[in-house]
Amino acid sequence: MTGVEDKTALVTGAGRGIGRATAELLAARGANVLAVSRSEKELASLGMDFVVADLATLDGNALAVEQTVERLGPIDILVCNHGIGSAHERVVWEQDPALWAETMRINLDAPFHLARLVLPSMVERGAGRLVFTSSTAGQIAEAAGSAYTSSKHGLLGLMRSVARDAGAHNITSNAVLPGWVRTAMADRSAQAEASDRGLSVDEIWQERAALYPPGRVATPEEVAHVIAFLASDEASGVSGQAITVALGGLT
Repeated sequence: MTGVEDKTALVTGAGRGIGRATAELLAARGANVLAVSRSEKELASLGMDFVVADLATLDGNALAVEQTVERLGPIDILVCNHGIGSAHERVVWEQDPALWAETMRINLDAPFHLARLVLPSMVERGAGRLVFTSSTAGQIAEAAGSAYTSSKHGLLGLMRSVARDAGAHNITSNAVLPGWVRTAMADRSAQAEASDRGLSVDEIWQERAALYPPGRVATPEEVAHVIAFLASDEASGVSGQAITVALGGLT
């Protein structure tokens, strides 16, 4: 028993990285998963139900929820994993307001709308799991990353609000806070940093690995296992928690 058998799970950002690892793990453990991202090619290679949706829009969020319910039934598990990184950000006084707004739409507004859309059914049925992928930047600010840092701090506030509002209905809400994980999004920030500093991308990743006691960065699968636990029946006593997955490091 894995605690997610026959449950319906909506996983966003599922085309690559942590989201993909999570969708695959939940499916392997018996959940019925609908995977969402903006890339049809990446989703098609998963071998499970998927929908292409732009979660920066209200219509995209509604489509993801509607298609999950229509194809697989009421949603038991919502994993909000999609996001935009900080590769193109600047110090606050040079920050592009349009980039700030886009980051908020994707990283914070979309999780709010997805939660708002899935919770009524969970409340009616008296059960549900919500898991949000924040970041260690949700607790410790990045330099030249005000939009990303603020959105990930805000996501923890949303997570805790859901835990308070929905807790009486046997619904849990938690977040994982990964440190550096070598995903496509993190690689883009490494490429930008490498260009700015005149280093190679591998040198940037070596510096990042050195931040952690084991001398490496976490894998998508390591984060996915924590998400899968929080999505399971076994995690019924855990709610309103921000769980760091960073190999003992702080960033």
